[in-house]
Amino acid sequence: MNFESVAATPNNSKWKYMIARRLPLYNRGNDIRSDFERDYTRIIHSTAYRRLKHKTQVFYSPENDHICTRIEHVNHVDSISYTISNYLHLNTELTRAIAVGHDLGHSPFGHQGEKILSEISQKYIGKNFWHEKNGLEFVDKIELLEDDSKNKKNLNLTYAVRDGIISHCGEVNENGIKPRDEYIDLEQYTKPNQYAPYSWEACVVKVSDKISYIGRDIEDAITLGILDNQLDELYDILQFTVPDKTINNTFIINALVYDLCEHSSIENGLCFSSEALNFMDKIKDFNYKNIYFSDLLKPSNKYFQLVLTEIFETLAKFYKGIDTLTELNKFKKYYPTLVNSFSDWLYTYWNIGSKENLKNEIIFNIENQIDYYQGILYYISGMTDNFAIDIYNEIIGF
Repeated sequence: MNFESVAATPNNSKWKYMIARRLPLYNRGNDIRSDFERDYTRIIHSTAYRRLKHKTQVFYSPENDHICTRIEHVNHVDSISYTISNYLHLNTELTRAIAVGHDLGHSPFGHQGEKILSEISQKYIGKNFWHEKNGLEFVDKIELLEDDSKNKKNLNLTYAVRDGIISHCGEVNENGIKPRDEYIDLEQYTKPNQYAPYSWEACVVKVSDKISYIGRDIEDAITLGILDNQLDELYDILQFTVPDKTINNTFIINALVYDLCEHSSIENGLCFSSEALNFMDKIKDFNYKNIYFSDLLKPSNKYFQLVLTEIFETLAKFYKGIDTLTELNKFKKYYPTLVNSFSDWLYTYWNIGSKENLKNEIIFNIENQIDYYQGILYYISGMTDNFAIDIYNEIIGF
């Protein structure tokens, strides 16, 4: 099926909105990249992207180099979405940019960390924390790059990429995914999967995210020995993709990508066959029962709760309005890494004072305690697993 007529190109009626930025982006005069290629490189040069290599995907296993981390998952989504977009004659530059940026808002410790931060956010701010929304806020407000005048500014990505980041939720059961027609303010999002993506390319990333994780999580679970007693059940489910008793993530991905490409159309949307959809439902149920809800993960989940909650509550108690930095500095001798890093972070985004060559968006008012709590959540969500643990150890072992 050829989707070229609806691809993100200048011939698309949505094009001017797709390439729109919140502010004009500087022009060197000798740049050969497209708007979406610039977004792609702006994302991979960001510090949030670099930190993904030290963030949990599903299993917290820093001693095992072969267990999937968040950045490897992102690379899988990039590869899968490129293959699908290229086959369907969509804009591969856009799918790649969305794919590499789609998980920038993920917390340390994977979805368990996201759940913990959401519980904290509900308690202190009264709203949920979810990584798709956090990802949009990171690229809009948190991440900084230096421009041609040595000013540090926010990433300022195109609307189509920003939309793909907040619209990417792949953990839903749906078939026949199509883009929405209306151009909306992305701040209207209040929950995951509230709106369909704006582009077909973002729809591709959305489904690629799901394809990516269902097979790789099984591969990691087998490596760690979690599925030793469930292999026969797994072999039966995998007959759709692998006829013999072989568990190979590349075969799973290839079978699902081929099936999607063969059954999708502009009229019906991005579709799997009934057989493939049934297989995905079965394998997802298997993963939840035997991997995500495994008793073997409960001890680490309790530890993550301690780590993230302690960091938040320690920083929360330092709030003194405009005197917060002064209060923080009183505890520098006890928590030097925490106080130095958070104070510097705070000063970058608050509304008092300014730093030379810093032209980013001011995201909170230090005189508003709710803003301060939101700032702590942004700060923690950007941490790697190991940095969060180091900060926790500093707090409990001063």
